[in-house]
Amino acid sequence: MLKIKTLLLIFITSSSFSLAQNCTCESNYEWVKKTFEENDAGYQYIIDKKGVSAYQAHNDDFLKKIKNSKSDTECYQTIYDWFKFFRSGHFSISKIENKTAEAPLIVNENAKTELVKIDIEKFKKEAASKKDIDIEGIWAVEPYTIGIKKIGEAYKGFIIESGAENWKPNELKLIFNADKTKGTYYLRNKSGQEIYNIRLVGKNYLEINDFTLKRVSPKFEKEEEIETHYQAITAQKPFLKELNKTTLLLRIPSFNGALKKDIDSVITANQSKIESTENLIIDIRNNGGGSDGSFAKIIPYLYTNPIRSVRTQFYSTKLNNQRMVDLYENYQKYGISPEDREYLKKANDKLNKNLGKFVSLQDDGNLVGINKMDKISPYPKNVGIIINKGNGSTAEEFLLAAKQSKKVKLFGTTTAGVLDISNMYFINSPCNEFKMGYALSKSFRIPDMAIDEKGIQPDYFIDKTIPDYQWIDFVNDVLNEK
Repeated sequence: MLKIKTLLLIFITSSSFSLAQNCTCESNYEWVKKTFEENDAGYQYIIDKKGVSAYQAHNDDFLKKIKNSKSDTECYQTIYDWFKFFRSGHFSISKIENKTAEAPLIVNENAKTELVKIDIEKFKKEAASKKDIDIEGIWAVEPYTIGIKKIGEAYKGFIIESGAENWKPNELKLIFNADKTKGTYYLRNKSGQEIYNIRLVGKNYLEINDFTLKRVSPKFEKEEEIETHYQAITAQKPFLKELNKTTLLLRIPSFNGALKKDIDSVITANQSKIESTENLIIDIRNNGGGSDGSFAKIIPYLYTNPIRSVRTQFYSTKLNNQRMVDLYENYQKYGISPEDREYLKKANDKLNKNLGKFVSLQDDGNLVGINKMDKISPYPKNVGIIINKGNGSTAEEFLLAAKQSKKVKLFGTTTAGVLDISNMYFINSPCNEFKMGYALSKSFRIPDMAIDEKGIQPDYFIDKTIPDYQWIDFVNDVLNEK
């Protein structure tokens, strides 16, 4: 039978149950507030914790902000901020975009593009002959190739080649002062963005805000440590890499259900390596969660003793239970087997008999599930899992299971802390302007072992004196006792 946690972490979108109205920001806010109060699994828990008077003061404050909203964007952001009274994650509000036509690129017509007066072919030759390791040279960041040169008292970055039709060679793409503390980066639509971070990483990477530029010229030898870092941090799919004869790196950027096949495939393809290598590093930095089933194939390699998993209970309302109906009726769309479809019907019947209550959907009625396996894999002997504040939801569920193993240590910083109130459900607003997301379940862990707003602590804290591109090597050294 399909595990209930795996099944219920599928995100479903429902149509709004209200008839279309003449919607304003205030009426949308009142609808969100009422829907959340009546259906969210964590609503009453926080009211009991913070008090009705604090909630009323919060509502009074936000109603003033709602009434002063000048645009849909401002309205949606204000409603989103209203949710934060309850928790830091597992809620959402997002505009419903019209997908019937591709949205055109909106170019800032007021932006005057400066032309950098430089001979590009001559600059290419100069860059190729440079020996100094600095930021001058030629860099690539999709879809551009950019030259950076100090001209006067400023560094100017100009287009050499462009995959964007509105950007041409010699046009100014970025500019910052000589001490590299401030400047401007021009986005694809030519609007300016303040530069708040400039960092040369090793010889071949330049970080500007959230963009990472890779050196094209001059050519310098690759630095394996830094290459591995960027390979991992930019990966869209899981991969396994041999760091040395005693250590493997498994990178899992997400536990999204769509990546389960990829995760399973990587593990299957490298089974013999994993089962014969002493150390395994699992890098899940910025993995925001997904489906519990996505990490099922990893657990046998971590297992040393029975794993206890505290279960969840679902808040039963007519709206919430509609998700179960949708799963049942559209089971093929969600990849649910006919056998598991029958379980959905039983679960829905149980929920409908207990409207207004929290319901445990496990057949055995136990609050804790215990996973016992037949064997303990001798390899890997040591497992280091790299974590950070970008880990939440299912990623934290994985860590709660993994850290029970005697093989496993966590390295990095505290996780996001968004797990106790979970299983999101998405519904359309009355005028179909936006989708609201809220939570259906509450963990039996709270209040005794709450994760929300606290996160999961690492066994080895990696402090700020160790830059992010050295984290993998740091864990490698610890596992190999260097």
